[in-house]
Amino acid sequence: MQETGELWDSPSITSYINNVSQIQPSIPFSRLPPVFVDTTPCRSRAAIAFDSIRLNGPHVLQSLKEISKTGKTSAFIIDLFCSSAFSLAKDLKILTYYFFHFGKSFKDLKDTILHFPGMPPLKAIHIPEPMLDIDDPAYHDVVYFCSCPSKADRIIVNTSDDLEPKAIDTLASGICVPDASTPATYNIGPGATKRQRGVYVLWKQRMEQVQEMPNGLERSGQRFLWVLKNPFDAGKTNQTDDVIDDFALDAILPDGFLKRIQDKALVVKSWAPQVAVLNHGSVGGFVTHCGWNSVLEAVVAGVPMVAWPLYAEQHLNRNLLVEDMKMAIPVEKRDEDGFVSDSELEKRVRELMESNKGREMRERSWKIRGGLLMRGESLVLLSKPLLSWLRHGSKVKNRDFLVKIKSFSRL
Repeated sequence: MQETGELWDSPSITSYINNVSQIQPSIPFSRLPPVFVDTTPCRSRAAIAFDSIRLNGPHVLQSLKEISKTGKTSAFIIDLFCSSAFSLAKDLKILTYYFFHFGKSFKDLKDTILHFPGMPPLKAIHIPEPMLDIDDPAYHDVVYFCSCPSKADRIIVNTSDDLEPKAIDTLASGICVPDASTPATYNIGPGATKRQRGVYVLWKQRMEQVQEMPNGLERSGQRFLWVLKNPFDAGKTNQTDDVIDDFALDAILPDGFLKRIQDKALVVKSWAPQVAVLNHGSVGGFVTHCGWNSVLEAVVAGVPMVAWPLYAEQHLNRNLLVEDMKMAIPVEKRDEDGFVSDSELEKRVRELMESNKGREMRERSWKIRGGLLMRGESLVLLSKPLLSWLRHGSKVKNRDFLVKIKSFSRL
């Protein structure tokens, strides 16, 4: 058994809360007490995480009751993994929203192509974990989670018509919830915020792969900014940020690499202000793992991508970028272990930056960005659920309380 605080607490979370509290002092935060979960080695990280969320149910209920003593809770926002809290809000008759921010056992189907309404075709093996293994207890948790959003009052999705028109139309058609009505859905992003001729690379990978990348980047002949996370600590999630950041680039990269590239490239440890980098006038491409937040930031900045997914929903995002949006070039990976050679990386970076296909992608990326900025879509759509909350609580003087339960970002 282990206390959840030891598993999930991070200095970055405390720092984030402090920053938001300073910028918006009217937003109160409530930290839930730690709970103890079974962390025996045979249990997957997903199963451990879902247990810790479920065991926090009584604390969430108590927080909602305390908030309700001083005013009406206008809305309760949860994400898919926090579905165990759904019934708590419904019992208290609180308007509930789901917020979507990601995307035989599937692992046995391997290269079988699956077809889902509103989505590009997908290999079964690329289904996000833990949905791959029907024997994993976390599989059944996810099945339950996915059955809950259709029962919510509203659904909020971090997307827009420019990004996922097919998925949005499919959801609106009602075929995703054939035996009930689909809740009202609000697509709130991205909304808004120069450019060009370098490559931005954000990376966390195992050591073997990290040591393969420098030659490919160097031989591509492109200027680049490479943000490299510590490969020594890949998979270790209970360390402080200071420990994770403490590594020497010279111990990882080839001899003489940093000196050879010093006039046209830069390698940075652990972190860079990604939104600012993507919106800089010198950035013409982005090598990314296809996490949804990174995808949205690149789309809003009008930057095309080299898509290199690793896990979770990243393969689904890659398919969307490559097949539907035509904003990314995929890398080819070794079947047995997902390894990408330096020559493959060089080829895809050159293709993005030098070929007619890459030029067309940049033009398309700018058009999509322009459409988003012209409509200011996020601000308009975000106002709809806000107005709904206000109407719902129109007889209540105190509407300051909005509770958001966010699941763990390190699954």
